[in-house]
Amino acid sequence: MPERKLPTREELRTWRDFIETTEALRTILAARLQDDTDLSPGDYAVLLALSEAEHGRLRSSELAVVIGWERSRLSHHLGRMERRGLIRREKCSTDSRGADIAMAPTGAKAFETATFPHLRAVRELFIDALSPDQLAAAGEIAAALHTHLDLRRPNTHTPKRNPGTEANR
Repeated sequence: MPERKLPTREELRTWRDFIETTEALRTILAARLQDDTDLSPGDYAVLLALSEAEHGRLRSSELAVVIGWERSRLSHHLGRMERRGLIRREKCSTDSRGADIAMAPTGAKAFETATFPHLRAVRELFIDALSPDQLAAAGEIAAALHTHLDLRRPNTHTPKRNPGTEANR
């Protein structure tokens, strides 16, 4: 069996820079979202997925796949969102045992109010920091990693988002 090659010092520096910068960006975006809108990144991810869903509703199992969460984590989060009036659970028309998750009017208003400041922060903190060539390269890198990770986890699937949308997970 061939010996696995470990990352070089330079490769590890690049890896750490990537991880540390990504975490810092997520932390700052999450704080801005919470401060500007009272929505957590999880709330925004759920509302974004529902806004993009056909008929504005998804089964909770489908929603878990779309936002990349474990079903138990999502269930607890949906309970908190339901108590705040952001979403509602409705009987599923195709399966009497299941429920669909839909955005409540309060959730639709919160999502609408949050979208502009959130996207403005994405532009300010990410897009404006990069040249057009760097932004294109970042997209290529993200696509390559996405493809590579999907190949390593054949039983999982993360649906692609519509262009121009962003979810905080």
